[in-house]
Amino acid sequence: MFGSRGRPTFDVRSDGSTETLVAGFAEYGLAGLTAVDYLVRELDLEQTGHISVDELPAVTPFSDGTPRRHTRLYTRPDLDVSLLVGELVIPLPAAEAFGAAILEHTHGSDVEEVVVLSGVPVAHGPEDHRAFYVASEDYQRARLADVDVTPMSGGILGGVNGELMQQALDSPLQTCILTTPVHAQVPDVDAALLLIEALDEIYDLGVDVGPLEEFAEAVAGQYEELAAHLEAQAEEAAAEDRMYM
Repeated sequence: MFGSRGRPTFDVRSDGSTETLVAGFAEYGLAGLTAVDYLVRELDLEQTGHISVDELPAVTPFSDGTPRRHTRLYTRPDLDVSLLVGELVIPLPAAEAFGAAILEHTHGSDVEEVVVLSGVPVAHGPEDHRAFYVASEDYQRARLADVDVTPMSGGILGGVNGELMQQALDSPLQTCILTTPVHAQVPDVDAALLLIEALDEIYDLGVDVGPLEEFAEAVAGQYEELAAHLEAQAEEAAAEDRMYM
């Protein structure tokens, strides 16, 4: 339930803007979230904004007794890439409103590209342990012609990723989903590494992935709580589906 209005609203507030926005959200395997959270620390970015929400049960993550916003924007003055770290689990009915809020933010700023780092829970073999892309044609021409990232052969984008891509099709915003198969363990560090390497190849960020394992161990506890939240939400959605069968 989203309250009397029946629809959540998201408010983006930011003091910084860059050409490219890279996002990772709380999804199965948490590979994209792990990747952007690590990039924030590795690239020494500062929080310059956040996304708030009403009409939707929110969470307040914390560490060492200190709370933080669940969805945060980070920038650095000398870097034209900003990071969106999303620790709020977005229910499917709220994905459209969340995607629209992000698109509205890009339209009112200097953002020209949105890249989402995202794991996908699909059956796969060892040969599929690599990064794939689903990207608008203008993004493919601008960024992917000379990099070794494989196009995803086919499928359907759902949730926030699907909404962002669908809404971007009707705008000049260049949009890309970088994805890789993920496993059930939380966080899937190997998948996060593949996403970081693909992003680094595209944008030449000079990221040192050496400390990633240590970083993942440090945040494993809070990510396990997020994973439990995701699992509970999936079970609730399945129960609702059975009600209408």
